[in-house]
Amino acid sequence: MEVGNRTVLTEFILMGFSANPQWQLFLFGIFLTLYLATLSGNMILVVLIWIDSHLHTPMYFFIGNLSFLDFWYTSVYTPKILATCVSEDKRISLAGCGAQFFFSCVVAYTECYLLAAMAYDRHVAICNPLLYSGTMSGSLCTGLVAGSYIGGFLNAIAHTANTFRLNFCGKNIIDHFFCDVLPLVKMSCTDTWVYEQVLLCLVGFTVLSSILAILISYFNILLAILRIRSASGRRKAFSTCASHLISVMLFYGSLLFIYSRPSSTYSLERDKVAALFYTVVNPLLNPLIYSLRNKDVKEAFRKATQTVRPQTWRLSFLLNAVMAYSK
Repeated sequence: MEVGNRTVLTEFILMGFSANPQWQLFLFGIFLTLYLATLSGNMILVVLIWIDSHLHTPMYFFIGNLSFLDFWYTSVYTPKILATCVSEDKRISLAGCGAQFFFSCVVAYTECYLLAAMAYDRHVAICNPLLYSGTMSGSLCTGLVAGSYIGGFLNAIAHTANTFRLNFCGKNIIDHFFCDVLPLVKMSCTDTWVYEQVLLCLVGFTVLSSILAILISYFNILLAILRIRSASGRRKAFSTCASHLISVMLFYGSLLFIYSRPSSTYSLERDKVAALFYTVVNPLLNPLIYSLRNKDVKEAFRKATQTVRPQTWRLSFLLNAVMAYSK
């Protein structure tokens, strides 16, 4: 589209990871495997928490919601990655780019708030264990999760509207695997000063407030753990926070690595790998982190498999009987 003497872009080309056909097929196999593993791992954890009454606690309520969010998190990015690996047409429309950008903001902002809510849950559990069940009521837990999603959607609307009011011109090639903010800003042919100030307020407030809430919670948790006299008690208290701490470090570590550095140090290849970590790898690792380190989840999985096996055997016997009778 012509505006003045400049051509404003209405579609982009996502380059993905490689233009080599052999590498594309290899990457397609890897990403498809990771995608299926992520979907199945997160949904298994959600189902286990839903069907096992022993996991109907505030902590597992938040873990289940984190797994549900990760299920959609990877679905925002991976299908487009798979499409760019097998299709010669790597174009994405401006509307499609805006939709992907919007939903990527929704899941990212929501996870920021949700991780902060999980830190508060651990803070109450360790610092005020006698008041835990009363404080972390069902209505409060539901409100914290709902507030995380509402905050994610509101921030995503503001962030997307602020980004796509810019005009994009020049080459329409995005050397990335999704419509990220940094390559889009580099393609802008309008002044980005106001955009950057609004972006700084949005991202800065969300990320800093979430990190501050997590730090305050864990500072109080640390003080409470240090007051525990027995070594076994301290280990047990710390183990309940270890999985959440790992998730926080993986998520915020990759985000801050990409978006907290000056634009002059922007390295596309390096940041593409870091973005791959928080968009694809982290949603895969979260269910492993919360299941492999958790005896309750492993016990729920064992009971579920023991329940499924007899039902599977009976179904197999019934099918064999029906087939024998039909002959």
